[in-house]
Amino acid sequence: MHINQFYIAGINYKKTDASKRGLFAVNNDHYKSILQKAPSYFLNELFILSTCNRTEIYGVSPCVDSLVHLLCSETEGSAEQFKELAYIKQGEEAIQHLFNVASGLDSQILGDYEIVGQLKQASKFARENGFIGAFMERMINTVLQSSKAVKAQTALSGGTVSVSFAAIQFLMDTVTDIAGKKIVLLGTGKIGRNTCKNLVDYLNTKNITLINRTPEKAAELALELGLQNASFEDAEQHIAAADIVIVATNAEHPVIMKADLLNSNAKILVDLSIPNNIDPAAKELAHITLVNVDDLSRINDATLAKRKAEVPKAKSIIATHMEEFSKWYSMRKDVPVLKAVKQKLQGMHECNLFLAMHTNSGSSSYTVSEDSIQKIINAMALRMRQQRKPGCNYIEAINDFITSRVH
Repeated sequence: MHINQFYIAGINYKKTDASKRGLFAVNNDHYKSILQKAPSYFLNELFILSTCNRTEIYGVSPCVDSLVHLLCSETEGSAEQFKELAYIKQGEEAIQHLFNVASGLDSQILGDYEIVGQLKQASKFARENGFIGAFMERMINTVLQSSKAVKAQTALSGGTVSVSFAAIQFLMDTVTDIAGKKIVLLGTGKIGRNTCKNLVDYLNTKNITLINRTPEKAAELALELGLQNASFEDAEQHIAAADIVIVATNAEHPVIMKADLLNSNAKILVDLSIPNNIDPAAKELAHITLVNVDDLSRINDATLAKRKAEVPKAKSIIATHMEEFSKWYSMRKDVPVLKAVKQKLQGMHECNLFLAMHTNSGSSSYTVSEDSIQKIINAMALRMRQQRKPGCNYIEAINDFITSRVH
C-alpha cells in the first residue's frame, strides 16, 4: 500500500460540543457491527477511537468516503452531518495526528493520558477481529512507544491530566463539608472507577454509593474501597437522596432527565458521559448545578503553563519516533523491488547474454552463493534509502554482481 492510502476522519471537542459529539459516539456493539460491515465497503484495515472528546476512524482505503460512510452506518448522526463537522487527514499528516493524540498533545485537557488506554483497547478490538495489518500494527506500536517516552521524559502530564480528575478538582473548589454530602456514582467502568478512587483519595470521603447496570462490578469496587453499593433498579431513590451525583455510564440516551429533578433537593450533577447521560436541560433548574466534560475541560489549571512549556520537548520525541516509522515504511516499500532484483541475480548464471560475455569460463562457474547475492541486495537497499534512483540502483546491483564474479 502507499502511505497516502492511510486516512483519519474524525470530530473532536475543538469544533463540536458534547451534544453533537454524542451523535457519533460508538459503543462496543456499534464497533462490532461496523467491523462486520467493513468488507462490504472493501475495507480490511481500520480501527475506531471513540471517547468523550472525540470519535475518529483510522483506516487504509483508496478514498476517505468509504471510512466515513462505514462509521456513520452505525451512528445516530449521518455521514453528511459528520462531513460538515469533521477533519480529514491523509498520509503523513494522519500519522502525525495519531502520534499527537496518543501523547496527550491533542487532548481536551493538555497531557490527558487516559486516551492511551482507550487507544490500546480500540486497536486490540480491531486486531482480534482481523482488521490490523502489518502497516497499522507497526504504526500503533511506534505511536505507543512514543507516548510512553513523552510521559517518562517530559512533565506534560503534570497536574490535572484527565476529565475525571478535573471533576474532583471542581468538587474540591465548589463544595464545602464534602464529608457530610451524600455522593452517588452511577457507572463503574474505567472512567467511573478512576473517578471513584480519586473521590476517596482526594476528598477523604467514603459517603459514596456505587451503582452499575452489572451489579457485580459495583459490589467489587465497593468492597475494595469500603463503600456502599446499590442495585440499578434502586438508582432513582438513591439519586433523589444524594447531594452530588456523578454519571459515568455509557448509555445512548440520558438516564437522568430534567423532569426527574423538578422537586428534588439542591444537587450538583457531574456528567462524564458522551453522549450526555444527564439531560442538559437540567441546568435550567435553579437548584441544580450541572457540569459536563466540556465544562470540566475549562477549569483553570495552575500547572497549565508548565505543561505547555513541555510541548516542544514532546514534539521532538514524537519526531524521532515518526522518523523511525518512516524508515521502516521506506524499507517495507522497497521489499518488492529488492525481491525482484534478488531473483534476477539468482538467475543470472542462466542468462545467455551474460554467459556469452564469459565464454571461457562456462556457465557452471557462475553459480553464486546466497550470501554473496544478499550482500549485493543489502548494498542496494542502503543506496535506495539514501537516494531514490530505482533504475540506477538496479544497474549498480548488476554491476556489483558482475564485478564480484570477475574478481
